[in-house]
Amino acid sequence: MGDEGSPSVMDNMGFFVALLLRMTFSKKNMHTKHEPQHEEITKLQAQSEENLNGWKRALADYENLKKQTTREKQDFAKFATLNFIVELLPIYNHLKTSLNFIPDSLKDNNWVKGIENIKNQFARVLKDNGLEEIVPQVGEEFNPELHEAVENTDETQLNPDDDDNQTKKAIEMENKIVKVLSDGYKLHGRVIVPAMVVVK
Repeated sequence: MGDEGSPSVMDNMGFFVALLLRMTFSKKNMHTKHEPQHEEITKLQAQSEENLNGWKRALADYENLKKQTTREKQDFAKFATLNFIVELLPIYNHLKTSLNFIPDSLKDNNWVKGIENIKNQFARVLKDNGLEEIVPQVGEEFNPELHEAVENTDETQLNPDDDDNQTKKAIEMENKIVKVLSDGYKLHGRVIVPAMVVVK
């Protein structure tokens, strides 16, 4: 038997169990105490992230609006003369057409040369202001973005004695321009007057 004054094994075990329980309780209390603070930090971080993303989106929207406004201003400046040029085009077309019917005997006439110079000056002024002529050719593929078909024809003007050749040529000319009625025009790359054509 041990001394009466020394602690027994049971006493020692009781002491260690009590100490362990106390440490566990203290640790649990410490976690409970810091949980609200940790949750608050997490919420603030999430809110900060949301605010940053919102600011980035707002900045991107603002930059897009600036670009769109700049483009609109540029387009307005480029096409400010559109109506005036459209009104000039019939005069220019008539001038071109009339010069196409000058007899060969008069082509060296000084008066005719003067009119041709006026037409060329007219063309330069229009070109300097962004006008570009659309000049389709017979046999060219019909392009609805550049051409307007005012008539469709089935005439082939082929050798009627050669059926195979006629069929082949008819297939080749499918959706092709067979006659040009008038040229078209673009202004700064935008079609303002399509070329008038006859399509097979």
